[in-house]
Amino acid sequence: MRAMLLYKPDRIENNPLTLTDIPVPVPGHRELLIKVAACGVCRSNLHMIEGDWVGSGVPAKSPIVPGHEISGRVAQIGEDVEGFAIGDRVGLQPLWTSCLRCEYCLSARENLCPFKQITGETVDGGYAEFVLSKAEHTYHILGVLGDAEAAPLFCPGITAYHAVDKARLGPGKRVVLFGMGGVGHMVIQFANLTGADVITVARGKRHRELAEELGSVQTIDASAPENPAEVLKRQGGVDAAIVFAPSGAMLVQALQAVKPGGIVVNGAAGDAVAMQFAEEKQMVGSVIGNRQQMRAVLEIAAAGKVKVVTETFPLEEATQALLRLKRGEVEARAVLVM
Repeated sequence: MRAMLLYKPDRIENNPLTLTDIPVPVPGHRELLIKVAACGVCRSNLHMIEGDWVGSGVPAKSPIVPGHEISGRVAQIGEDVEGFAIGDRVGLQPLWTSCLRCEYCLSARENLCPFKQITGETVDGGYAEFVLSKAEHTYHILGVLGDAEAAPLFCPGITAYHAVDKARLGPGKRVVLFGMGGVGHMVIQFANLTGADVITVARGKRHRELAEELGSVQTIDASAPENPAEVLKRQGGVDAAIVFAPSGAMLVQALQAVKPGGIVVNGAAGDAVAMQFAEEKQMVGSVIGNRQQMRAVLEIAAAGKVKVVTETFPLEEATQALLRLKRGEVEARAVLVM
């Protein structure tokens, strides 16, 4: 099969990915072989490829196939697998497997499992024509969703849904989103479904336009001279802030913008900030989501309640897609199609 391999992390401009023919993997116990139809291109892929996470042991092996938001079809079934048939449309998210026995797995927090494996970071991922999956972490794709549209549901979709759930939104609530991209454009839509009013802070004009098209009631130019937090405070502040911009400055702005008793949900890297206890503000982290939430995302998408905005590239143009992502030229989500 054809696969994009990373042998050694390096800047994407130096072409560290190599298109190579490698053997098709064979599914083992409780595993499926998925014929990949599409794989989303995530900024975390870029971080791994460029070596930003080497100090944390990622990538965990070399060479490795990146990619962790995958749609495809079951091509082969391993031993002791139930509930799947050859040809089923399925998907795979970053959580490739978890132990299913620890306190986190037994309390619907398997995304925090200390023994988890991450697709495309500790095991081979979806920048390839085939990928292995664990049956208990493989999901049926519902309805008539296209392959390229379905793939991002398995990272931006679940990540956005989980963050919105943590923000405790509802009718009459105001939430501000910092960071409009692959995850951000899904946050707006899931937040809208709660009945909350969404405000988006973003730099690019097209990103702000897309935010409005997807239901943001207000957009704020992050590159304007005035601090977005000051704009929001003049309006009475917000009940919650969701941050998917890897910026310590925006994390500070988010904390300033929320009202006393409000909450900041942080889903990106950012420096810790000082918090005043007297206002009872909260800051929580958010990463991926659990399996129940993943199934909910797929049901919502199949019902046509959210829209995935994609730009597609063939597998051999993975480097070009990552370059465009790095330059901020991707409107929402780049997707590799096989």
